[in-house]
Order: sequence, then C-alpha cells, then structure tokens
Amino acid sequence: MALEELQAKSEISELVGKFSNLEVDVPAQMALFTKDTHVQVYMGETKAFDIHGVEELEKIFSQFTVAVKRSHHMNGQHVIKVNGDTATGILYCRAALVTEEDGKEILTDHCIFYEDVYEKQDGKWLIKARTSHFVISDKHILGE
Repeated sequence: MALEELQAKSEISELVGKFSNLEVDVPAQMALFTKDTHVQVYMGETKAFDIHGVEELEKIFSQFTVAVKRSHHMNGQHVIKVNGDTATGILYCRAALVTEEDGKEILTDHCIFYEDVYEKQDGKWLIKARTSHFVISDKHILGE
C-alpha cells in the first residue's frame, strides 16, 4: 500500500471521527460535507430522507436534533477504498440520543451503518455522499 493511500485513509478516518465527535453540533458538521452533498437516510427498509445540498442537510439535521439534550456516538469498523482524490467507505456506528417526553428522559439507541463517498477538495477530504442505514433503533425511558 502506497504512503499516499495510507495518508488518505488516515485523513478520511479522522473526517468521519470528527463528524461523530461533533455529536449534534450541526453547523460544525456541515463543514465536513461538500456543498453539493447527497444524503439518504433509511429507517430499516424505508427511505426517510433524500437530501440534496449542504443547506438542505443543515435544515433537516437541525430539525432532527433540536430536542436532543445529550448524545453519544461510537464508531466501529470502517473500511475505506481510495482512488486518487475520491474514496468510498463503509462505517458502522452506534448513536445514543437523550430527549425529554412528558417530563421523562427518553433514550433512543441507534445502530447505523454509513455507505460514504468521499472527495478531496482543496487538499481536504469531505463527505460527498452518504447513505445512512438505521438498522436497529430502540427507544425507552432512560434508566428503565
């Protein structure tokens, strides 16, 4: 494996790690996507969102995360294939989100995998396209 490929994989891994580390800081996350990004979100087999462009993405992510009081993301396996200034990747993630309903804290735990397309622009790797697959979601009162 060439040094350039190893460097690209390291930079891409840092990119997706930064996305998760930002948790629900949506404006900061938007800097990690290309302006013309395409994001699709599946809840099980159902397509919930088909988002075009970073402006639409910010609007939808902001609406989705406005009620989140606390969150925790954990990334797992991440397989990346680099082809020059583009790359693809599959990333497994677990996201726990705490909201409040009727005065009780609700924990929603998601098991997700992302199918990503990355693009290097101006020397920086960005997410060009992402298909999010929420394969398991569990919601219950926190502590019960």
